Amino acid sequence: MQTRKKYIFLTFLASWLLLFFFGGDQLHRFAFFSRRKVEARRNWPHWTDRSLLKSFADPEELLSDGDPSLPSCRMETCFDFSRCEKHGFKVFTYPRERDQPLSESYSKILASIERSRYYTPNPEEACLFILSIDTLDRDHLSGQYVRNVDEKIRSFPLWNGGRNHLIFNLYSGTWPNYTEDLGFDIGQAILAKASFYTESFRPGFDISIPLFSKDHPQRGGEKGWLYQDSIPPKKKYLLVFKGKRYLTAFLGASEPPQDAHGWVGAVPDPHPISHPRFDYQELLHNSTFCIVPRGRRLGSFRFLEALQAACIPVLLSDGWELPFAEAIDWGKAAVVAPWFLPQIPSAVRCIHPERVLAFQQQTQFLWDAYFSSVDKIVHTTLEIIKDRLLPHRSRSRFLWNTLPGGLLALPNFSTHPGDFPFYYLQHGSSPSEKFTAFIRAVSPGGSPSQPLLRLIQAVSRSQYCAQIVVLWSCEKPPPPSGKWPQSTVPVTIIQGREKLSDRFFPYATIQTDAVLSLDEHTSLSTSEVRLWLVDGLAACEDILMNVLVAAVTKLPPIKVKGMDCLNQLADWFGYMPLVSSQLRLDPVLFKDQVSVLRKKYPRLEKP
Repeated sequence: MQTRKKYIFLTFLASWLLLFFFGGDQLHRFAFFSRRKVEARRNWPHWTDRSLLKSFADPEELLSDGDPSLPSCRMETCFDFSRCEKHGFKVFTYPRERDQPLSESYSKILASIERSRYYTPNPEEACLFILSIDTLDRDHLSGQYVRNVDEKIRSFPLWNGGRNHLIFNLYSGTWPNYTEDLGFDIGQAILAKASFYTESFRPGFDISIPLFSKDHPQRGGEKGWLYQDSIPPKKKYLLVFKGKRYLTAFLGASEPPQDAHGWVGAVPDPHPISHPRFDYQELLHNSTFCIVPRGRRLGSFRFLEALQAACIPVLLSDGWELPFAEAIDWGKAAVVAPWFLPQIPSAVRCIHPERVLAFQQQTQFLWDAYFSSVDKIVHTTLEIIKDRLLPHRSRSRFLWNTLPGGLLALPNFSTHPGDFPFYYLQHGSSPSEKFTAFIRAVSPGGSPSQPLLRLIQAVSRSQYCAQIVVLWSCEKPPPPSGKWPQSTVPVTIIQGREKLSDRFFPYATIQTDAVLSLDEHTSLSTSEVRLWLVDGLAACEDILMNVLVAAVTKLPPIKVKGMDCLNQLADWFGYMPLVSSQLRLDPVLFKDQVSVLRKKYPRLEKP
């Protein structure tokens, strides 16, 4: 009996030892995943490759200093639409405080808003309000951190709990957690934020913006680096990245392919691993894909660098709400990589060259249209908000993601792509050969002048003229229809103001893409209508139109002159949109070192 009890006791003891030995690790994992569930409920950013980044915060560190929960807002519940009904979409910036310095980046943002067509100095007309308090850097360890923001904004009589306010932010939280905490209650304000975490993002209300440096240009911006002769699209390096965080994983877990192209160009920071150093700009020029890992926050400066360089971004930042994703289709310009890190090289190598080229072209379009300057980032933010206010007149994603872009396709003109000349190729159509003659009349008398009548008769006899629109910019009302000459094409009279800019307004009366803009004293015969030249001796409107067309189409214009006008327009645009071109007007072999007998016009060279 004693022997039997002894064997039972030994068997029970052995079972406990086996359970403790083999099950302890499972119990530890269960506790870890339970902790991860708490983590997920608190909306903390998570690292998909935490085992490779042992120098960063452990899961236990993420359980301290929670971020304030934002109110569940929509435009219908947290935005007062009635403020926008009378005066339209107007934006007011709070007056500057003398004792409160602004960062260079926030000064650029405010300057962009105050130069926009939506700015108003009158708060009674405003639909949207922008704080003069610098809220870009909310890291309390930063020298640009503004304290007591809550007290300041509550003292503003226009604050109203944040309604109809737009707050910009680039950096939130501090080391080691880098949470979403801004350090003040934004209330019902719209948050335009970089490094936006998807679980904190309020869809249709907040806006994700890109992370940009203080050196980002105010206007204009540098052009992209993709050239028209970039064929084939695959370059010397397949994949590049800058930094040391992922270097160990790549060198330890991946092997380079046996082909003619390089595989990974790394730009390491000081690091114990021996690896050759490269010039980062040279790598960007010569790489097909650029890894864009998350920084200490979700966003990274590498993102805009890759877009400009036509280096297709490979995004390794789970949970990041991509910039302007409400309008931009990032699936056409970037690779979002949910795979494990060593699988990325083999995955991107399988992308077809035609799709690679399409990716590269889209990166250049997005960079130039929305990200190359602070002006474009701010204007894109404002236009997205404006589209929300008038959804029936908002831009479609097609307009946002196709040349020339949403900022140049105004919805108050049309929301149908077929009404814009930029999209004929996509719709398989071609522009009409007809044009509208647009004549600006400034006669001081109450009747049309004789030059105006002769001009209407000459233009109307052209087979390419579809209609004639007369902009009557005179103090006296236009004469009745009986005073105008008979014409085979319809003649429409529009009452205008005494402003030169009225001739560039997209009047609903105009039904053609081509518009021949004329003054009433223009001397023109019917035979000359097929070819007209711009003559801008005293005014700049002709050069303005050339600059505007070049900025939209990226094509060289006709020859223009007027250095004062060009300098002023370049200052307005922030860069020179005109594309240089070469034109030779001399006869064949003129001034060439050949016999005069071989030249077609030998007498031209005689003194």
